[in-house]
Amino acid sequence: MMSNYNPVLKVGDWVRGKSREGELIIGYIESLDPIGGVVKVTVVKCDNKDTISKTISMLSQHVKKLPDSKVVNKEQILFLIDIALLTGDEDWFMGLSSKLNSMKQLVNGAF
Repeated sequence: MMSNYNPVLKVGDWVRGKSREGELIIGYIESLDPIGGVVKVTVVKCDNKDTISKTISMLSQHVKKLPDSKVVNKEQILFLIDIALLTGDEDWFMGLSSKLNSMKQLVNGAF
């Protein structure tokens, strides 16, 4: 039996795709089922505001992994901190807060 699972995907990956209802979504993979080819995606951005913050099941072939981004400025970190708070990801929040504090110390140390 041929699986529809995309082996590139893993838990925590940021993805974009279309829901069964045709909504464009951006979110991260909460869990995956390689045998059934299904991923559960927690939606962070969506055409339909009611879908935001929900976890939806999607076929892995209907999502595409977003490229890893390099956070380079304070505004990006603050945006990601907001997402970490929205999603309740305490570890991510703590890591981002630490990075933000390091940036502040670098700026303060330069003067």
